[in-house]
Amino acid sequence: MSGGGVWRLLRALRMRLLGPEKQHVGVDHLGNQYFRIPKHQTWAGQIIAERRFMEAVDIKEYEYEVGDIPAEWEAWIRKRRKDPPTVEEILKNENYKEEMKQKIKEFYEDRLLQAKHYEEGLVAEPVQTQIKGHAAAHHYGKDEPSEDPVSTSNTFQPGSWMPPQTHDHKK
Repeated sequence: MSGGGVWRLLRALRMRLLGPEKQHVGVDHLGNQYFRIPKHQTWAGQIIAERRFMEAVDIKEYEYEVGDIPAEWEAWIRKRRKDPPTVEEILKNENYKEEMKQKIKEFYEDRLLQAKHYEEGLVAEPVQTQIKGHAAAHHYGKDEPSEDPVSTSNTFQPGSWMPPQTHDHKK
């Protein structure tokens, strides 16, 4: 058997006994390395599902907390997505998050400024409108329903039932 044949045999034996080797799939901006071991069958015929994992640079496995790695890689490890994220995708998402943070900050700064103006009396506070009933009701925006029927050329609305007035007659 040639030298190459021996290595092929040893690799086949290793694969049969230990399963496939881990495959490097990527790295994040923190230097964490991401790997997968593909789905495979053991020498005893047991099917082992694909395994995904990370080798962290600065944290021990027991110190890990959600948010310590990019969300895209987190989703890949937890098999919420099929393919590992690309650098471009992560950068695009980071830029979007920064834009949203800025918009939220501007929104709340604007609200604080409005509140300050209201407090100082520079601007009148918005008028609160009191709405009665439901917009689909025939009496929306009008007074309460009437006991009297209402009719137009196309519709008829019966009056609403009210309990009869009873008078106590004492003997």
